[in-house]
Amino acid sequence: MLIHNISQLLTMKGGPQRGHDLGKLGLIEQGALLMRGENIEAVGTQDELLTKYPDEPRLDANGKVILPGFVDPHTHLVWAGDRAVEFEMRLEGRTYLEILAAGGGIISTVEATRSADYQTLFAQTRARAKTMFRYGTTTAEAKTGYGLECKSELDQLQILMDLDKEGPLEIVPTFLPAHAVAPEYKTNPDEYVRLICSKMLPAAREHWVKHAAGKPMPFVDVFCETGAFDLVQSRRIFETARDLGFPLKIHADEFDNLGGARLAAELGAASADHLVKTSLADIEALAASSTVAVALPCTPFGLGQSEYTPARQILDKGGLLALATDCNPGTAWCENMQFVIALACRALKLTPAQAIAASTINSAAAIQRADRIGSIEPGKQADLVFLSVDDYRHLGYRFGENLVNTVVKKGRIIPIL
Repeated sequence: MLIHNISQLLTMKGGPQRGHDLGKLGLIEQGALLMRGENIEAVGTQDELLTKYPDEPRLDANGKVILPGFVDPHTHLVWAGDRAVEFEMRLEGRTYLEILAAGGGIISTVEATRSADYQTLFAQTRARAKTMFRYGTTTAEAKTGYGLECKSELDQLQILMDLDKEGPLEIVPTFLPAHAVAPEYKTNPDEYVRLICSKMLPAAREHWVKHAAGKPMPFVDVFCETGAFDLVQSRRIFETARDLGFPLKIHADEFDNLGGARLAAELGAASADHLVKTSLADIEALAASSTVAVALPCTPFGLGQSEYTPARQILDKGGLLALATDCNPGTAWCENMQFVIALACRALKLTPAQAIAASTINSAAAIQRADRIGSIEPGKQADLVFLSVDDYRHLGYRFGENLVNTVVKKGRIIPIL
């Protein structure tokens, strides 16, 4: 299929974009591309490709923008229930950590998720996955973490595997039993860490090897934060996970600078996420590594906070910056990467071009998939988004509506509107 009459084709060619190189769109005016099977075969101007491939079936893009499908590298997609009551509590002045200490927060979702049967949990998660896809996300990382016991965590992992098989959203799973200390171990968190290392991580590896048909291992993540896991506990979990062959990701510096970002850089984690309170020294450590800094602007927005990830400092130091929704029931129930881009332009002071690059090629790097997705280049997967506008800057400029009218996933064209 030869797609032509594209007003702006944003290719993102050349790989992940570091520091002030962020925002190189590889833009082709009046562009065209050729898909064959699941992959992209050729990219160029309309005149070049129409001349070179005169006999291919054609699709007229009607003068609209085409860019890579969004990659959302940090979501908590699997949960049951909601936390609308806590939203009201925050408006009345209670902080997130106060709600967590009172038995709310993650633990309240854990209770709802543990009590939901597999079919209910699958259906609720599928609905969110479909919403993500309608807004142009073609690949999403998704975490377990609302079970905090072995069976429930493995059930959530299986749901993510089943949803990935079903499609069209491609899901990259993360195993996150270290999302919070399980309520049964509230007075003895070190014993819960021991359980994660001795039982849960080996069980997840065994389950994956048995059922995932040779796919890359899922990530293992830790919430390294006050009220969750300290730096020593996080290191122990990560070193155990790494020895078992898991790649790593971390929640770090959302509320306090505990050193999680530096730990991620030291251990070669794929990404360090949140990074609201990250020190300049830790930003420099990230910038000197291959670990991607993932900003989650919907989270401080959802919490009504004024402090966001210091994106400009990360870029000034030469870091790799990506964006994600952090879709979760407590602080950021948002499936829409278009809104993330608009918010990043305002709160993180990114240009639309920078925010788009951070949501495509750099977010693909944050889940170690930049060799297959995140840009429009020959040999890569044909994951595309057609916008209903003729200028990419409308992403960022506009918000509160869906500017996507067609999504292509692995060469399959799926109209949205």
